[in-house]
Amino acid sequence: MQQKIVILDFGSQTTQLIGRRVRELDTFCEIFPYNKFPKDDSDIIGVILSGSPYSVHDPKGFKVDLSQFIGRIPVLGICYGAQFIAHTLGGKVEKTAAHEYGRALLQEFDATDPLFKGFTPNSQVWMSHGDTITAIPSDCHVIASTNDVKFAAYASSKQPVWAVQFHPEVFHTTQGTQLLKNFVVDICGSRQEWSAASFIDSTVEELKKQLGNDQVILGLSGGVDSSVCATLLNRAIGKNLTCIFVDHGMLRKNEFQKVMNEYSGLGLNVIGVDAGEKFFKDLKGVTDPEQKRKIIGRNFVEVFNTEAKKITDAKWLAQGTIYPDRIESLNITGQTIKSHHNVGGLPKEMKLQLCEPLQWLFKDEVRRVGHELDMPESLIMRHPFPGPGLAVRILGDITPEKVEILQNADDIFVEGLHNWICEDGKPLYDHVWQAGAILLSTVRSVGVMGDERTYEHPVALRAVTSTDAMTADWAHLPYEFLAKVSNEIINKVKGVNRVCYDISSKPPSTIEWE
Repeated sequence: MQQKIVILDFGSQTTQLIGRRVRELDTFCEIFPYNKFPKDDSDIIGVILSGSPYSVHDPKGFKVDLSQFIGRIPVLGICYGAQFIAHTLGGKVEKTAAHEYGRALLQEFDATDPLFKGFTPNSQVWMSHGDTITAIPSDCHVIASTNDVKFAAYASSKQPVWAVQFHPEVFHTTQGTQLLKNFVVDICGSRQEWSAASFIDSTVEELKKQLGNDQVILGLSGGVDSSVCATLLNRAIGKNLTCIFVDHGMLRKNEFQKVMNEYSGLGLNVIGVDAGEKFFKDLKGVTDPEQKRKIIGRNFVEVFNTEAKKITDAKWLAQGTIYPDRIESLNITGQTIKSHHNVGGLPKEMKLQLCEPLQWLFKDEVRRVGHELDMPESLIMRHPFPGPGLAVRILGDITPEKVEILQNADDIFVEGLHNWICEDGKPLYDHVWQAGAILLSTVRSVGVMGDERTYEHPVALRAVTSTDAMTADWAHLPYEFLAKVSNEIINKVKGVNRVCYDISSKPPSTIEWE
């Protein structure tokens, strides 16, 4: 039995953060749409109801049958989840005069309640709601209040039900991890058995059963996801794995040869395929970012199908798809946020079955698995890079000339991050989650270089910090570093006369520009 917490998603932007925090407690969890509770799953030890963009009074608001789990297993409602439980079980939820948004202090809390074990006085929490609970169900009692919110948290006296109107999953709730640990470990009884080592052991066994003696091909990109995926599969099926590295012409500068060299020491069977001409031809004149992704996804599979015919009895296509890829490709409302080349762009005529060993992992979990597999640090700590490559970092249509401009600018930026040593002795690269340059090829501006007037493109530099790939903040790079890199790009990269730095965060922005 693998214990699990089920998180029912009502459409909140922070649902995946709840999942990430639960995983940090060495406990497996799955996120399901609000109306897809797996009621026949005996491994479930607790349920968390997420927040939502809707009000409980909104006709469009998502609703769930609470009787499926209340009374059977412990339940924690967060924000909308707390309000929905109160509203459904006889309490009262009303519109507030102003949105309750931002930091608040728990001026009162029940230290004897297991949910608040270890809490300190005036603990900071993060509120984000337009409605508020004005009355709780008759079998419930208040367990925490702020200056403005009487029912900041409540619990049932008869059933294992807890609810909070604040967000314990976000950084601004200073003891949020403690609250979630109290629920997941103390209340639900998690044995905290989910770890990188246990994941490797169970996944290798599952892969052996799933794949048998079948031949498997895997697309390598040089990134941590596909690299860990390859190493994991190699441990499970060895010689039955053939890796294919497709050069679609939009990789980073000299990336193809670098990747081939790095994999040579891992004992992997890697075939390199130069397919740049095909990709550039099919992308000619295409400016829509979603269309770019679809074309690249389609071509990627077509190249794989061509190579698969050369491999006897190839039945499986393995991919390094991770959890955030799948979450971003389809949100709870069914509306696409951003499709991924290895999630939403696979055509029906694909001849191979999919194998996705990493599909439940967040990015930092993938890295922990890589460390456990004793992989080289250079592969494990490499920044994420989009599967479609620089195609999604060029605004406008894609041409070989534009790619070359961006490759040169991007190389100066990334190498600069490697070479800039910080006070702690580590390169600036290690303090950044993801970085890259973006070519604004649809924009030209006037500049002066020496005595000449120029009319060329700007390049935007993007660097973010993150722990889970679901949220990201712009990296506060030193001004001296930005000045040095900017000057080098303008002086060395023909076609660029202006450099800017992106200081937007995710959300509301995405990490990529497109």
